[in-house]
Amino acid sequence: MEHTDPATLLAWHIAMGADEAIAGECVDRFTAPATTLQPIAAPAQSQNAHAATPQPKPGGPRRVEAKPVQAISGAGQAAAESAAASCNTLDDLEAALKAFDGGLLKRSAKNTVFADGTRGAALMVVGEAPGADEDRMGKPFVGASGQLLDHMLAAAGMGRDKDVYISNVVPWRPLGNRTPDQAVITMCLPFIRRHIELAEPKVVLMLGGVSAKALLGTEDGITRLRGRWKELDLNGQKIAALPAYHPAYLLRQPHLKGLAWRDLLAVKRKLQSL
Repeated sequence: MEHTDPATLLAWHIAMGADEAIAGECVDRFTAPATTLQPIAAPAQSQNAHAATPQPKPGGPRRVEAKPVQAISGAGQAAAESAAASCNTLDDLEAALKAFDGGLLKRSAKNTVFADGTRGAALMVVGEAPGADEDRMGKPFVGASGQLLDHMLAAAGMGRDKDVYISNVVPWRPLGNRTPDQAVITMCLPFIRRHIELAEPKVVLMLGGVSAKALLGTEDGITRLRGRWKELDLNGQKIAALPAYHPAYLLRQPHLKGLAWRDLLAVKRKLQSL
């Protein structure tokens, strides 16, 4: 095991139920011999004493009941669809997400990252999944990529403090900031679709391939999708949607910022026309 990736090893321990440290060294309680404590001599009682001093019970290993087995993958798509459909407000949806069994992904995260920005805004930005900074603070897009997004929105005369609402497809940080696997995306999809329904934006800006492919139900990559207007149909609610590059990708590929700026200006024109 010494060559195993630490994050993978930690995930394995959590999945096996070893999610709590209680001592500096491991002790096998099933094979450790039972020890018997010597009873403490009872002190001399006065003539007025009416009750005997209780004697200590024999010592030995403390029985620990096994915890119920928790699914690694979570409750699944059907449970997510039922939970999301039962929510009538954004507060209901946030509470449902926090109570939902998100499996190992949720148990390894510090926070359920629900949303940030202005509820009821005409523009809703949907990213992929939280990173380390987002997981720590419990808000989407607060790290380096979030700062770039804020600068871009400000340059276009917008901001999360007045007319932009922000969320992610996946509300829990994947271990090691990995791309969420398809099972996780499928499970989380009913929540983000219902999130968009309840937020009622006029335009949805989908940042990154995970967001665009999940919401549009396509296998096309972000390079092919970006800059092309699509339409989301959420239980009869038609919403204009535009795929664009994720700010984290722009930090690695700064020569593409011009295309991202072009997409943001297209969003602004669309909002003005609606």
